[in-house]
Amino acid sequence: MRLSTAFIVVGIVASALAVRGQDAPSGQEYKIVKTAKVGGDGGFDYVFADSDGRKLYVPRSGGRGNSTVKSRVDVFDLDTLAPLGTIADTNGVHGVAVDPKSGHGFSSSNPVVMFDTKTLATIKTIPTEGGPDGIFFEPATERIYVLSHRAPNVTVIDGKDGSIVGTIDLGGAPEQGQSDGNGHVYIDIEDQDNVAVVDANTMKVTTHYDLGGKGSGPGGLGLDAKNHILFVFCHDPAVCVILNADDGKIITTLPTGTGVDAGGFNPNTMEAFSSQGDGTLTIIKETSPTSFEVEQNVKTMRGAKTCTLDSKTNQILLITAEYAAPAAATQAAPPPTTQATGQAQGGRRGQMVPGSFTILAVGK
Repeated sequence: MRLSTAFIVVGIVASALAVRGQDAPSGQEYKIVKTAKVGGDGGFDYVFADSDGRKLYVPRSGGRGNSTVKSRVDVFDLDTLAPLGTIADTNGVHGVAVDPKSGHGFSSSNPVVMFDTKTLATIKTIPTEGGPDGIFFEPATERIYVLSHRAPNVTVIDGKDGSIVGTIDLGGAPEQGQSDGNGHVYIDIEDQDNVAVVDANTMKVTTHYDLGGKGSGPGGLGLDAKNHILFVFCHDPAVCVILNADDGKIITTLPTGTGVDAGGFNPNTMEAFSSQGDGTLTIIKETSPTSFEVEQNVKTMRGAKTCTLDSKTNQILLITAEYAAPAAATQAAPPPTTQATGQAQGGRRGQMVPGSFTILAVGK
């Protein structure tokens, strides 16, 4: 049956509205602009871009039950993705943070390795309690926050001399933290479905912002410091809960991809973003402090669940690898285990394909 011209036009308009938020206008869309298959053994977790120092830090760890892989941080040129060197002996490393003022870097490992960001030489090691996981730099106090799912939830380290200045009990398992640069720190608490607000000067929790049942298992966090907006990226359901950072009031929620493990905000473009294990990078546009929309869901690669922003190029860097199909289950096969560093075992998926570890750069 023939359709009238008017009906066709209506259909085209409806289709365009239906995909809004999935694809950006032609010429303005985000896409993979660079891929580097750098290989190397070991699991992986948080990738970190030092935009000022032009280095990309990639943690690689053997994880539980894999003593053949030496934990380390592989370092790459942020512009070319060419290898620059390695920071060795970072036991069970999950991530890296850099104090740009002192030029000191820190690995989220036990012990924490403090290193020179220019030479990559180790300066000292810092034994810590808990289980170091996420890590970030707090600029107002020039301190490094090392996050742990068990107490103490935060170990705070002086970025200048590497001394431990205190610990913080958050009342739950932290995933990612952000600072507004004015003494306020926000850390999402995965097992409590809230965001802890910390006074950076006193290192005390001042309040918790509950997500109000809008989302649970927050795994990523972004902060618009200028407009005081928090973007809390959750697992179940797969949504971004957007909050007022001053009082914790929920503004709105928006859908994301599934399997989030990191997020952020780019003040240059006024966009929040989150990376998901399903192979998507969700971009949320802040058109005003009260208006937000999903601008695009960029196709990346499966397993690319952590990300970092290069604020000088506005590119978002992600890491992942290819995996073989899982072996058929047998009575002699060991039970599946979970590794936070991203190297799957057991029935979840097969072994990492040798040489397949990849860095992705997403931009316009």
